[in-house]
Amino acid sequence: MATMLGATLLGLSLFLLNVAVSHGALQFGFYTGKCKGTDVETAIRGIVAARFAKDPSILPALLRMQFHDCFVRGCDASILLDVPNSEKQAGANQSVRGYELIDEIKAALEKACPGVVSCADIIIAAARDAVVMGGGRRYEVQTGRRDGTISRASDVNLPGPSISVSDAIRVFNGKGLSAEDMVLLLGGHTVGVTHCSFIMSRLYNFNGSGKPDPTMDSALVATLRRRCPQNLVVDSPVNLDQNASSANTVDNSFYNQILAKRGVLQIDQRIALDSATGATVVLLAGGRMDFSTRFGSSMVKLGAVEVLTGTQGEIRRSCRAPNKRTQSLGGDPFVIEPFVQEQLQSRAVVQQ
Repeated sequence: MATMLGATLLGLSLFLLNVAVSHGALQFGFYTGKCKGTDVETAIRGIVAARFAKDPSILPALLRMQFHDCFVRGCDASILLDVPNSEKQAGANQSVRGYELIDEIKAALEKACPGVVSCADIIIAAARDAVVMGGGRRYEVQTGRRDGTISRASDVNLPGPSISVSDAIRVFNGKGLSAEDMVLLLGGHTVGVTHCSFIMSRLYNFNGSGKPDPTMDSALVATLRRRCPQNLVVDSPVNLDQNASSANTVDNSFYNQILAKRGVLQIDQRIALDSATGATVVLLAGGRMDFSTRFGSSMVKLGAVEVLTGTQGEIRRSCRAPNKRTQSLGGDPFVIEPFVQEQLQSRAVVQQ
């Protein structure tokens, strides 16, 4: 039996090596006319709007989901998969949320046009819609992504909050994103929260000094110490934009805060102080570089990181599980598990 299966897989591999794999490209309006009369982006927007009306914090949740998905294996919805040792289980992703909203959108679109809309595209469009609902300017998103079938916690290596600016730039450059894109995408911290546990060292014992981080405004240190006492019992949330009137609005307030040394995360404060990024922060804070427009452009670039298109990947029936495929090569059909299928397709691409 094992010999027969091995021979069959070898045959399939040789078959795939001789098949021209067609890879398309992302495009605006990819789903136009493809969903039996349903406008895909309008349908997504309606479901996001209903959730946002009840829970505006879904905005930073979706921004984080897009970033965490695209920075690991590319924008392929691998973060959504419930498989053993998946990306969801990595420490950096433990607090990512919003999965049930993606499920709701996917279910509605599968009902309207089964097997058409990818989970990867749903993440991108939903995040854009939430940005608009949070006061940001609408930006057009490209679609046509397909979903990956692999999700591994061991692949998750996201930049942490204490990363240096030079290291962060290298990480972003590795994804095809510039230093300016990095500053703009960190501007997503105009909404959302961190928690006390992530900033305790800045408040009490920065670099083992027994003192707070000298780059943090002393008044902010005093405020945050009250919220995050040294004998921390409750890991309370802390707004990333310390302008209380703007903490839930997509605007350039965040940049004014970090120029005033009121950045909560270390990397946020560092981009205001570093010569490689400080000038961009000043332009954004003063409005000489329009944040809403440029943020949208950088989100589009982020959404194009290492995407699967054309015949790569698949359109998952459920965002939480890869599809199983039935193949037949002149005999009885058999099921190829998704990871085997992906490996065989990868070999086919390399050989072209």
